[in-house]
Amino acid sequence: MEIMRVVDDLVCTRRVPGLNLSSLRVLENLRGGYLVATDPVGAPPGKWVFTASGSAARWAMPDSDTHTDLTICGIIDNWEE
Repeated sequence: MEIMRVVDDLVCTRRVPGLNLSSLRVLENLRGGYLVATDPVGAPPGKWVFTASGSAARWAMPDSDTHTDLTICGIIDNWEE
């Protein structure tokens, strides 16, 4: 698990069938890198979240058949960088 900040929504008009209709978010990690994650919890931009990566990311989705390797698992209420 890793803590990241939600930067923005990501809208894709075309995507592979394995992503289904999953919401996508652009995240910034603590080293300043940008990643894209599926978001089953509805995290808004600016919020800090914790994520699951690798094969665990699929199990964090409501449908474990979703093809993802980074998923937002929860929104952090209080966090200072």
